[in-house]
Amino acid sequence: MARQPAFELAEQRIPAGSQRGIKLPAARLYNDTPMDLHVEVLHGQKAGPTLLVCAAIHGDELNGIDICRRLIKKVNPKRLNGTLMVVPIVNVFGFIQQTRYLPDRRDLNRCFPGSQRGALGSRLAHLFYSQLLQRATHLIDLHTGAIHRSNLPQIRTDIQDPLALQMAEEFHAPVILHAKERDGSLRACASELGVHSILYEAGEALRFDEASIRTGLNGILNVMKSLGMSNRRGSRKKFEPMVANSSQWVRNEMDGLIVSKVRLGDLVSKNQILAYSTNPHGDSEVPIRSPLDGIIIGMSNIPIANEGEALFHVAKFDSELIDQAGEIVDAFIEDFEPRVL
Repeated sequence: MARQPAFELAEQRIPAGSQRGIKLPAARLYNDTPMDLHVEVLHGQKAGPTLLVCAAIHGDELNGIDICRRLIKKVNPKRLNGTLMVVPIVNVFGFIQQTRYLPDRRDLNRCFPGSQRGALGSRLAHLFYSQLLQRATHLIDLHTGAIHRSNLPQIRTDIQDPLALQMAEEFHAPVILHAKERDGSLRACASELGVHSILYEAGEALRFDEASIRTGLNGILNVMKSLGMSNRRGSRKKFEPMVANSSQWVRNEMDGLIVSKVRLGDLVSKNQILAYSTNPHGDSEVPIRSPLDGIIIGMSNIPIANEGEALFHVAKFDSELIDQAGEIVDAFIEDFEPRVL
């Protein structure tokens, strides 16, 4: 395989077998301070895919940032086939303010592909789209649960795209959830460009979770190996991920305190009591039951809730696969007991 030519980005040339950090001017603050979109480019010695890994499209989702930091340290461009572009922080404005959104309260992940003349979110989305996404062949988008909500490590993708499904399976998270693409999202935009993409969800906003971070780093290394970009695998496989075609949020039945009876990753059956909603005086108690057989892949961490608020996210599996799904989650938890990577 011949040595590949230099990679060009923002009028800079990155020679084969080298690494360079590039700052793409994004906007300026009110005090004229420049804000840049920082991308680390690792350009391999030989030709191969161009993988784009990004985090913090929602500015308060921190696990992906540390996954990117560790990934950059792990990959040697002299032993890389293809090109790896890593953007640890996409929503630089939300990150500074420790918030999910942009300063105008817009969700950056609903602004793609954006416009050069639009609002702030539209301009930032267009910069990412035109300078980075259009150069990629594959995409891994890193997320966490929202504030005060935790997610079991999981991959969300269009399982009808066989190459995206292959990436999802190789990632080695316990659950793969078939998820429709939402208008204006990065994943929908990638699909329109023919870029095969997966979205990794794990942990909670504004928190580092070591198991979620290690799972994400291992997953990216696994995908890179499967794409022929690297010989390094993140972890050996002890299970095959389970694919869920749908999921459902279970909502609160009554305003009050939430006394949970399940944990993230628990196997649940239809009509099983997940929690009780009660008042502070203890004279009223309403059971909250699961509407389906499945696994808890997301849940609220706040033990108080108004009526109708989402409490538990349950991934649905066929009844004959439920026991197998529980074994997979158990194997995953055992695989990621605290240890040094």
